[in-house]
Amino acid sequence: MRHAHPMPFGASLQPGGGTRFRLWAPGVAQVDLELEGKAGRARLALDPAPDGWHEVTAEASPGTRYRFRVGESLAVPDPAARFAPQDVHGPSEVIDPRAYDWRDEGWRGRPWHEAVLYELHVGAFTPEGTFAAARARLPELAALGITAIELMPVADFPGARNWGYDGVLPFAPDASYGRPEDLKALVDDAHALGLMVLLDVVYNHFGPEGNYLHAYCPEFFNPAHHTPWGAAINFDGPDNATVRAYCIHNALYWIGEFRFDGLRLDAVHAIRDDSSPHIVESIAQALREGPGRERAVHLVLENEANQARYLARDAAGRVRCATAQWNDDVHHAWHVLLTGETDGYYADYAEAPLARLGRALAEGFVYQGEPSAFSGGRPRGEPSAGLPPQAFIHFTQTHDQVGNRAMGERLHAQSDPLLEPAALACLLLAPQPPMLFMGEEWAASTPFLFFCDFGPELAEAVTQGRRGEFGRFAAFADPQAQARIPDPNLAATFEASKLKREECQRATHRERLARVAALLALRAKEIVPRLAGMGGGGRFAVAGDVLHVHWTLGDASRLHLFANFGRTDAAPRPAPAGARLHLHAARDAGEGLALDAGGVACVLEPARG
Repeated sequence: MRHAHPMPFGASLQPGGGTRFRLWAPGVAQVDLELEGKAGRARLALDPAPDGWHEVTAEASPGTRYRFRVGESLAVPDPAARFAPQDVHGPSEVIDPRAYDWRDEGWRGRPWHEAVLYELHVGAFTPEGTFAAARARLPELAALGITAIELMPVADFPGARNWGYDGVLPFAPDASYGRPEDLKALVDDAHALGLMVLLDVVYNHFGPEGNYLHAYCPEFFNPAHHTPWGAAINFDGPDNATVRAYCIHNALYWIGEFRFDGLRLDAVHAIRDDSSPHIVESIAQALREGPGRERAVHLVLENEANQARYLARDAAGRVRCATAQWNDDVHHAWHVLLTGETDGYYADYAEAPLARLGRALAEGFVYQGEPSAFSGGRPRGEPSAGLPPQAFIHFTQTHDQVGNRAMGERLHAQSDPLLEPAALACLLLAPQPPMLFMGEEWAASTPFLFFCDFGPELAEAVTQGRRGEFGRFAAFADPQAQARIPDPNLAATFEASKLKREECQRATHRERLARVAALLALRAKEIVPRLAGMGGGGRFAVAGDVLHVHWTLGDASRLHLFANFGRTDAAPRPAPAGARLHLHAARDAGEGLALDAGGVACVLEPARG
């Protein structure tokens, strides 16, 4: 099978030969195409077309490198380039998307209730930091019990290393990771192993280096909306139709041409769009009416606003817009419980963190319209208790929650070691799709730091800005302490963030890995087959330091989770009849369950009647 997404942008090979080049540049009167070939450099004028378009068909085969010249002094890459072999300031390359022959003809995706996600950064996941090296590790993840890989953004960013959220060429996989066909091979191999692959994409801003759109296409931005990155991407101002089409085609491109199983939309709360339908809804509709008609395609959101409306299901339980959302609320409650930290946004979870964790596990969001101190006392969120647990992705670590710390410490490095295993069991046995951050499965000792590779002037600003950002915390109040924060632009900061798999040979890491595998095997055998068809959320109660959460599963059986997050043992309490799926530091005691400090009991009660 060979796949190509038809686009109105960029370079497209033509059936009759040659390549059509199209650029939307309403800000300039004339655009030229520069082609680099064996015979040297050729220059052709693009023909003006209606509505700000410029286009020309030229003799250019796959592998040809090209730029657009939008003035005598400015040559720019194609904003819809499929590949940029010399980084964001260099020429683009003509790619034949049909050159890759797919082997996954029978792949139709997986239902969402089977999702066990694993977030990874391609550059830090292996020593080589490439698509090919990550591909070689996929069998290990499948054997562990992972069913979905979520890649941090791979769109071309400036320099040799970056988290990915500074991308400026959204259609081009970054060349530091490999070529487009290498990424396709990764997805192809994942499907052969039964793994879904999701991609993190950014539609709320462009990175600060290498974005030339302002020079020839100011209409791409709407100055009426201000964001931390400047004028917002123009989803609702004059001439917004082409901008919206650019992002919608980008979503369809990754799903159709690269066969991804879904997208994670970064920070949709930062997308400024006052029109209807919102761009998130338009993307969801395009995916549903396009590739979603042939296979399962999932849309995941990051949304600090906790807008439950995007997660609604219809009367038949079908997804209307987004399949699920990263639930930061559950992470924050866990973090406060396990570390005692209450700085910054954790202040909203400092009071009764166990009850807040219970609400997140039972109802989805902790903040469902209540005022939030961190948001200045304004109400945050919408009611979510009626949504199924599958609408919320739960986690104790992510790239954000680890990497946004000054020293990049992972949660297991900060947590009470008696209580952290209880959080792990709750994460992996609750009905919500769990997500692990790379290395979490063996309690990796390596940090995940913020890293980038900007030009000198911007690099210094980023370094000082990041150190100043942590100046409000007591631990980094003085300049000497701030100077110890790793410099994001140093290659050593990136290298320190790379996983060290040799750690798995040590007993503690090996035992942790075995524990995760056992919990995921239990989940796959006893819980996942009962999740399809779940309606609303569950209910919870707190008794001292013990959390009780109860859910009715899709087959009408009931799942009961008891977790003791205290430092003392919990006396026996009434225990439901049913199979003891998991007992960690817990035991039957007469008519009830007794839980030691950090103990967890998971009980499956059969359907009644």
